[in-house]
Amino acid sequence: MFVELIATFVAGIAAAGAVMLVNRVLRGRLPRWFAPVAAGAAMILVTISNEYGWYGRTSGALPEDVVVAQTVESKAFYRPWTYVWPFVERFVAVDTATVRSHPNQPGIKLAEIYFFGRWSAVNKLPVLADCPGNRRAALADGIRFENDGAVDGAEWIAVSAGDPLVSTICGAG
Repeated sequence: MFVELIATFVAGIAAAGAVMLVNRVLRGRLPRWFAPVAAGAAMILVTISNEYGWYGRTSGALPEDVVVAQTVESKAFYRPWTYVWPFVERFVAVDTATVRSHPNQPGIKLAEIYFFGRWSAVNKLPVLADCPGNRRAALADGIRFENDGAVDGAEWIAVSAGDPLVSTICGAG
């Protein structure tokens, strides 16, 4: 966040400096207000570029085994261009290397899920997916695994057949 703030200020200073240089070459023919307007426009453009580039930079830096399962796009009235071109504000990724199941319960899989947000820390959560039953449960206190692999105490959530999280977990491993 701090680096992006510095980049925004540098872009504003560079744009104002470029306008001042062009004005000098043109022997003062540009209006005086043009340099601050150019600085403000450059700062806005850099901020928008950072918003739209965050998802690509972040998801591109993930290891091969971590697969993006779902994205959430953002639209806001104070960013009217987002109604035409929404940007990804957060996403959920599954670490496919951590997917495991019990030999007696092959339809129930356990995986590590990561939640990424634009201005928030990454959160990790172990999640159970019941592949044949189209449901999932977050691993929390009070959940027990029986010797035969059965899960006791899980709060299952029924999901649709095309749920991206369950599909990704069940398709990996």
